[in-house]
Amino acid sequence: LAQVVSDTETQQSAMPLLRLQKRLAAEIKKCGKGRIWLDPNENNEIAMANSRMAIRKLIKDGLIIRKPVAIRSRTKVMKNKLAKRKGRHTGHGRRQGTKEARTSSKLLWLRRQRVLRRLLRKMRAAKKIDKHIYRNFYLRAKGNQFKNKRVLMEAIHKAKAEEVKSKQLREQNEARKEKARLLKEKKAAKLAAAKAQE
Repeated sequence: LAQVVSDTETQQSAMPLLRLQKRLAAEIKKCGKGRIWLDPNENNEIAMANSRMAIRKLIKDGLIIRKPVAIRSRTKVMKNKLAKRKGRHTGHGRRQGTKEARTSSKLLWLRRQRVLRRLLRKMRAAKKIDKHIYRNFYLRAKGNQFKNKRVLMEAIHKAKAEEVKSKQLREQNEARKEKARLLKEKKAAKLAAAKAQE
């Protein structure tokens, strides 16, 4: 064991330290000593260089290189984010705040109201609904009657269908009344004519 230790010590002492060369190269390349790479196969040649001019020549020959800045990869972050969008890594053990702290109920309410009101405005601008239906549904949305856009759309279609139906019924009733009135007048005229003949 002692023999092995002494062998390693002699090897280490045989290798040149190259502290000077590393410092000079760092000054020339304007970076830290940690970013300087010295070719391990050319240690002896690098050890001979003890001036800035010699170091510049070695840099030119590619024996001394400034390593690129280490970049932290975002690949794992992006992968994790994609998984979270699918609903992974969001169980009870992963949650750090209360439900309200994680997503405020007020924020959810704001988003829902904006979506519903935007839809109502768009439909009113496209003349799909009149101002009375708009006002009615605006207030009902404010009263928390519609949980999403689909429910609101269904309610609007239903209201429009009912309005059309009631309009048809009104027209039918008016037509029936008109017909009855005409028949009454005809009957009265007939009776009057019969009396005149007598």
